[in-house]
Amino acid sequence: MKFMKKMSGVLVAAVLLAAMTAGCGGGGGAKKPADNKAAAAEALIGANYELTGNVASYGQAALAGGKMAVDEINKAGGINGKKLRIVEADNKSEPSESGNAATKLISQNKLIGIVGPATSGCTMAAEPIVTASKLPVVAPTATAESITVGKDGKTRQFVFRACFIDPFQGKVMAAFANQKLKVKTVAIYRDNSSDYSKGLAEAFKKNFEAAGGKIVAEEAYLAKDMDFKAGLTKLKATNPEAIYVPGYYEEVGKIVKQAREIGLEVPMMGGDGWDSPKLIEIAGKAALNKTYYSSAYSADDTDPSTQKFIKAFKEKYQKDPDFFSMMGYNTVVILADAYKRAGSEDGTKIAEAMAKTKELPVAGGKLTYDDKHNPIVPALIIEVKDGKPTFVDKISF
Repeated sequence: MKFMKKMSGVLVAAVLLAAMTAGCGGGGGAKKPADNKAAAAEALIGANYELTGNVASYGQAALAGGKMAVDEINKAGGINGKKLRIVEADNKSEPSESGNAATKLISQNKLIGIVGPATSGCTMAAEPIVTASKLPVVAPTATAESITVGKDGKTRQFVFRACFIDPFQGKVMAAFANQKLKVKTVAIYRDNSSDYSKGLAEAFKKNFEAAGGKIVAEEAYLAKDMDFKAGLTKLKATNPEAIYVPGYYEEVGKIVKQAREIGLEVPMMGGDGWDSPKLIEIAGKAALNKTYYSSAYSADDTDPSTQKFIKAFKEKYQKDPDFFSMMGYNTVVILADAYKRAGSEDGTKIAEAMAKTKELPVAGGKLTYDDKHNPIVPALIIEVKDGKPTFVDKISF
């Protein structure tokens, strides 16, 4: 998901890091002494996550899933004769801090790759640094199309994701609105400070109008706003049959709650940024009735690999997993599989192996990468009923 701000200092950091790692080859920066037998028996994975800040719920859940995958792999004997270990850094939900976190992870550890960040903005901020260091990074939930493809149209060699992309989920929700909800008029309320939100809004609008629907109004807010009633009142005046709110749970929860307070009772829809237990805490159970969002995870999905993951996660953490937990789990599975097939700790070789991933068993099914390092996977539609996220449909194109 996208969480973009200005990436001040990131390019400078990348240049400095490239100079620092020159001559060291792929697989990380400053290297630990080889005389440490314990270190030699380990393969280190960097985890660059949003552990504090505005979307800490995402990073914490993804890290928990990743740690569970490491435990399972190690219990099965490890990879290439080594046990895996996660070394974590907190990017504080800020793109500028994400660059710093990536630099810290790479300069202080010999890594086979990095998992995270969860958001697109933080992933893009770290991209120049991991690319300069020739290390593969697998973002669990960074859905922005530009994460894996540069402005020149070329696929970024070292950047991969575990989830679908924004244009796909915008198309999925537009199809759901048209075919399942049977609505013909929709208003859009987007976050103008987030390229993630603007990208979803654009994709939804394009596909909904192509199917014969009409966007009757568009309003905008900014991240960390608290009062949304003025914008919602303007939308209400246009009498939409539904409202599309692509954003993150912190603001979305307040928007849904305030919409109901002013008598706006139409269905409300969004993207995977809604997917957090915090959404229910902020909005309240009753307000979230008749709301829907796209995701790659549902506890009601009968896929055996999904149910196996859920059972293991509950046993380990004594709580239910979510979308971010499962995607965080899958990032480690993807990286470990590429490391095994590469038979090397060289980042370039691991990235080359990762690009060739086909039919890899992961939580949620099997994963194959296309030529843009995007996994070929369906999207789920989730409805919130009395505070419980409930599986409604699975859509693919």
